[in-house]
Amino acid sequence: MTQLGTKENPLRVAIIGAGPTGFYAADFLLKHKNYVIQVDMYDRLPTPFGLVRGGVAPDHQKIKTVTKAFDKTAKHPNFRFFGYVELGKDVVVADLRQHYHQILYTVGASTDRKLGIPGEDLIGSRTATEFVAWYNGHPDYRDYEFNLDSHENVAIVGVGNVAVDVARILCRTQGELNETDIADHAQAALARSSIKNIYMLGRRGPAQAAFTNTEVRELGELLGADTVVLADEAKLDPLSQQELTVSNDRLLNQKVEIIQEFTHKPRTDKPRTLTLRFLVSPVELIGDENGHIKAMRLVKNELYQAERGGLGARATDQFEELPVTLAFRSVGYQGVPLADVPFDAKRGVIANQGGRVIDLESKQPILGEYTAGWIKRGANGIIGTNKPDAVETANAMLADMAEGKVLNPTAPTAAAITAFIAARQPCYFTYDDWSTLDKLEVSKGEAEGRPRYKFTQIADMLAAVGKL
Repeated sequence: MTQLGTKENPLRVAIIGAGPTGFYAADFLLKHKNYVIQVDMYDRLPTPFGLVRGGVAPDHQKIKTVTKAFDKTAKHPNFRFFGYVELGKDVVVADLRQHYHQILYTVGASTDRKLGIPGEDLIGSRTATEFVAWYNGHPDYRDYEFNLDSHENVAIVGVGNVAVDVARILCRTQGELNETDIADHAQAALARSSIKNIYMLGRRGPAQAAFTNTEVRELGELLGADTVVLADEAKLDPLSQQELTVSNDRLLNQKVEIIQEFTHKPRTDKPRTLTLRFLVSPVELIGDENGHIKAMRLVKNELYQAERGGLGARATDQFEELPVTLAFRSVGYQGVPLADVPFDAKRGVIANQGGRVIDLESKQPILGEYTAGWIKRGANGIIGTNKPDAVETANAMLADMAEGKVLNPTAPTAAAITAFIAARQPCYFTYDDWSTLDKLEVSKGEAEGRPRYKFTQIADMLAAVGKL
């Protein structure tokens, strides 16, 4: 047989998940000079780009321009997209093994971590994950309801970039939202919002806040809300001050300065107030007689030097109640298992070593299976962080191929794969189908002075490209 990785016998790779990590891996593999590699990318949604489409805030359009690079990758003659094909439903891992030499899982982290406190299941206790997906028009969350007109006080647990996104969207004016691609149902709900006070809660201090400088600085420029920080919570404790001095981290120093500047900003007559709190943790959500949240019980924290390095937070004997009726938890995304793929439940990732999927018992690599991105390492970093992660896994794939450690598919031709997918999911989306949908969204958006008008229901997507 002709050597693998040649024009006559290309290395065939299936990438499961069409988010940034999948595209970064595809781009790296397709550009390899010494091997001919053909990549088929799958996603359970008809639309590609993962969290860039469904997670990046609608008022951050510049970040979404990364999809232009993904478009270039998709135009490579050895790239194909199979959208609206779900692993575990339309196809299973055993099917992929019959058609590909290697399988790469880049499905991200689609659920959220829990707080683990009493009252977490009360009405009004929601997740940032579902709220973000809802206002971004993700089909899975299209029919969720957020009755923002029945709340005045809202808490967001967490001080990462996602928490900032949630706070910022709740604070935006209608004029600002009119210039975004926010989903219509979300914009209508936000127009009816009666929210006046938003509290972002961080369990550690300003120096340990996870949000970026750009994100927190933007909170001081909101047209519809004053941003407030309590002076005693903005002040660094001795351990944080020492950490800051030793690290000499310029960006971290700037972040602390930005936060502390909020303590001096005068209040205005803006309709909302966003308060950043530090060194507090929720210990209970308190409900009323109807099972709705009526308050959140907080404990004051203090920092200590953790044994494994860094500063940890521990509770003191000081408590307070925050009179909120809506609470979003934003304490991190977490991966969910894929059918027939080893999963490390403790870490919330696919079990792997350097991107090679491993057997849970033997801890040995499983032939031909790999992972990258958040489902490989956990949900951390920004979009660009996934590029070196994807390259690390792709290099492991190439190294294994060079050693002959690949699957032995029985039907690896492009025609056989297309026929198989068409039989399992006749309504699958090609990249041309997505391009058609993309043009329709952009065209309708431009007519309304917006970046795009999103399709938010799969049936409408299928109909728009003649699949229904």
